Amino acid sequence: MYPSGEKRFLVINLITIISLFVLILAGGVVRGTGSGMGCPDWPKCFGNFVPPTNVSQLPEGYKDKYVAERVAKNERFAHTLDVLGYGELAQKIIEDKSILEPEEFNVSKTWTEYVNRLIGVLTGFFLILCAIASVVYRKSKKRIFYLSLVNLLLVIFQGWLGSIVVSTNLMAWIVTVHMLLALGIIAISIYTYFEAKKLRDSGLIPVRAELNTYLIAIFSLLLTTFQIVLGTEVREQVDAVSSTMDRIGRTEWLEKVGYTFNWHRDFAIAVLVLSIALFIIVRRKYGTSSFQFRYALYALLFVVMQAVSGIVLERFALPGAAQAIHVFVASLLFGSQFYLILLLNPKKIHLQHLNTRT
Repeated sequence: MYPSGEKRFLVINLITIISLFVLILAGGVVRGTGSGMGCPDWPKCFGNFVPPTNVSQLPEGYKDKYVAERVAKNERFAHTLDVLGYGELAQKIIEDKSILEPEEFNVSKTWTEYVNRLIGVLTGFFLILCAIASVVYRKSKKRIFYLSLVNLLLVIFQGWLGSIVVSTNLMAWIVTVHMLLALGIIAISIYTYFEAKKLRDSGLIPVRAELNTYLIAIFSLLLTTFQIVLGTEVREQVDAVSSTMDRIGRTEWLEKVGYTFNWHRDFAIAVLVLSIALFIIVRRKYGTSSFQFRYALYALLFVVMQAVSGIVLERFALPGAAQAIHVFVASLLFGSQFYLILLLNPKKIHLQHLNTRT
């Protein structure tokens, strides 16, 4: 049984994890529909907390106004990068002429981006509640408390980075960092959830350590993370290709991306093979009734779903729905692999044995 304070934390943390995955799905829908610039300002949308539904509701001279604001924000961001020693990146941002091109108002794109932002705000609220609820662990498991605070700071930084994504007109490397940071926030939430569960549920920890299985699981997660980075690079190159072709000829976009897409496709095969191998190993060593088997199965299913959505993207000219599913399933795969690693961690098993003996 869990004390009421710990139970409250687990419930809030689980809701937070679910909302984080929903947020990534919403972000995938935004990218798939090309709605990333549906709101040209941040955190408001066209200067309001509730965006317009008709062009007649737009503020006068909104195009020039928001372009000027983006330029000013980018100049400040570029200056910060320059001070930190990233002068080349700073210069690239300053010289990017795409931010001078105002976005035309499109009500569906505006509201798609707005809903994405609402989900982001709700997720931030859950992370605040999670940090508050984690106070119960200040004595029994300080790591949970401090990591919950770190996660709250990270999501604040993520919100600021989201504003930079908008102001830089979806600059490729910033979008990639934005995605990786989202995965980091998910990983911390999953870790604190696992640590809180483990305090009261010894069934999460197997009776023996399997270091080789653990290392294979880590390699599998690293490969998946690399795949996600490659995927964001493919997406950004597709955007660049499509803009040079005036958004027509979708069937030819991937062909023009080149080796990055080929690597992404080939590594997908490697992830699938490794996931099958890990599933077989976990099934043999831990049995079909274990938590380890369950999450190895989840990971394998997500890899298969990821492969299928990737084939749909390649064969059917990058449909928007498949893009959103592809990103969403990638995040679920990452989450299931990370939780499996926690379940396989031999260090935790050895420490538990030592504590039992003493």
